[in-house]
Amino acid sequence: MSKIIGIDLGTTNSCVAVLDDRGPRVLASPEGERTTPSVVSWTAGGDVLVGTPARRQAVTNAASTVHGAKRLIGRKVNADEITALARTAPFRVVAAANGDAWVRIAGQARSPQEVASHVLRRMRAIAEAALGEPVTRAVVTVPAYFDEHQRQATRDAGTIAGLDIVRILNEPTAAALAYGAHRVADRRRTIAVFDLGGGTFDISIMTVDAGIFEVLATGGDSGLGGEDWDRRMVERVADELFDRHRVDLMQNPVALGRLREACEAAKKALSSERETWLRLPFLAQDQNGDPLNLERKLTRDEVEAWTAELLDRLSGPCRRALADAGLAPADIEEVLLVGGMTRWPAVPALVEQLFGKKPSRGANPDEVVASGAAQYAGILAGDTDDATLLDVTPHDLGIKVGESGFSVLIPRNSMLPVRVRKLFATTMANQRFVSIELYQGEHADVRKNRRLGQVVLDGLPAGPAGSVRVELVLTIDVESIMSVTARELSTGKEAGVTLRPSGGLSQREIIEIISRRRVEETAARDRPPTDGSVSRVPTGEMPALDANRDEPDRSRGPSGPTGPRGEPGENGG
Repeated sequence: MSKIIGIDLGTTNSCVAVLDDRGPRVLASPEGERTTPSVVSWTAGGDVLVGTPARRQAVTNAASTVHGAKRLIGRKVNADEITALARTAPFRVVAAANGDAWVRIAGQARSPQEVASHVLRRMRAIAEAALGEPVTRAVVTVPAYFDEHQRQATRDAGTIAGLDIVRILNEPTAAALAYGAHRVADRRRTIAVFDLGGGTFDISIMTVDAGIFEVLATGGDSGLGGEDWDRRMVERVADELFDRHRVDLMQNPVALGRLREACEAAKKALSSERETWLRLPFLAQDQNGDPLNLERKLTRDEVEAWTAELLDRLSGPCRRALADAGLAPADIEEVLLVGGMTRWPAVPALVEQLFGKKPSRGANPDEVVASGAAQYAGILAGDTDDATLLDVTPHDLGIKVGESGFSVLIPRNSMLPVRVRKLFATTMANQRFVSIELYQGEHADVRKNRRLGQVVLDGLPAGPAGSVRVELVLTIDVESIMSVTARELSTGKEAGVTLRPSGGLSQREIIEIISRRRVEETAARDRPPTDGSVSRVPTGEMPALDANRDEPDRSRGPSGPTGPRGEPGENGG
């Protein structure tokens, strides 16, 4: 069988690696890039560009260039983080029929799963070019704090990309594996992995002993990452220009794209320098139609003042993870830094303050997660057996009680696999059925948590209230797939369901996306590339085209803009 590759599907950049005789090896693209920008752009001619060619479109084709799709995947459009993102995104964020956050490109609503699938296809093509053989299987990493909907949405993206995702692996666990934490000493060690990337933050506390990684607790914020620093800079500079010139850059996608790119570059420069300059000539036009030029010195102190609240948000999950693990900072022997945003000087300083020791950065933070995924792929393939991973559930799992109550059955940070049993009794005389709804989250109000599914057991025997008893058995395996069984004890009648939480797309929609893409790819093979310097066709792939570019725009009804599938709703953009 073909090799199993490891993919770090990042918010800002993605990376692919494979395990060979010398260990994990990051695979470079034919252009020599070891990481690929997680950017997808649709051109006016209907072509889809991925990576660096797409990033070049971020200014000239800002409204049709999507970055950070990972932040939208499996999320609702009305979430606070999505609302904030939509305010400064050059592309439009809209509501799907089920309330999920999608994007609108040239009048066509598209799911983040479809956007992410283009990045995964590019990772697959890079691997096939480097290995010289077809690749169909992958281990893909996700933030440890992703819920089941976000994990399933990632699987759906893999399916659209033609990949069999054999395992979803938590990013901090992958990083610890790549760091070789299990080879450092021949005794039990307790470590923390602090992972701050472009769009998400994770903290995992784990022990390592004789090649066994046992996660004790995990926490994080799936709406906090380096892009939030970029966005805060964009907002402050845009506010300054509005106060001075009454020009609203938020309504100008091209100017907004240029400013975002400049702020990201300035942040990187300020990671090593105390000051830098923002220089953007002809950024926009003022109220008189004259060109508006931006030239402003920017200091690290200014940016740290603007983003102090973001930095503060890193502390809470760390303290909670330590408390959940029953440990004090002094119990942590080493803190590993992962993610590009850990290069910002204030971040390792905060980590040192929280844990009382200098953190370690023994590997490239942009590549370490992909390397760990490749190493775990080798374990699954039987190529190596030097490590075993024991992970935990990131969120509480429970059932709806009454109108809005939430009863926790499996607490967060329960080790996988896990099984629980709970007895219920009927609440009414001659009750004929019970309906049990499962949710995931940390809120006492069930309406603020994510609904996973429902089990209905009918045909109960007649009897007084409380006389009929039903046993609920909930099992979660190592891949976070849940099996639920409800059984009436006196008769043994049983109802069960295997819950694979929806990622937002139905199987029919996934098949339709794949089918449309194949038809359009076949029709477009003879059309010359529109990008003069880089082929739009990845090595080993057919061109990834706009699946609906020849179809009429059905995303607008007679009453104005609508979400996908004709449902109203739009947020920002």
